[in-house]
Amino acid sequence: MVKFKDTFRCVILSPKNLIFQSNVKSLYIIGDRSEYELLAYHYPLIGLVQRGDIIIDWKQRIPVGSGILRFFANECTILVEETEKTFSAAQQPQAAGKH
Repeated sequence: MVKFKDTFRCVILSPKNLIFQSNVKSLYIIGDRSEYELLAYHYPLIGLVQRGDIIIDWKQRIPVGSGILRFFANECTILVEETEKTFSAAQQPQAAGKH
């Protein structure tokens, strides 16, 4: 029997910093047309991210400016503009550097 992981790889980058990198169960994002939640094995997606918070596993918020998102092969890469609060929010215990 095949077992599937219930997590996916998430990388959030800005032109200056690696903001977040880890395996997560869910991401809640405000897109250009709606709000949505990404879960493991989501259908491939390319979309715009609006200014606001990216919510990780319904526990951690990372405030970001606008950006672009790509979900493919159970990996989500998000390129964003940093806000003044982005870097400090990303330094919470489950943030950058945890693999």
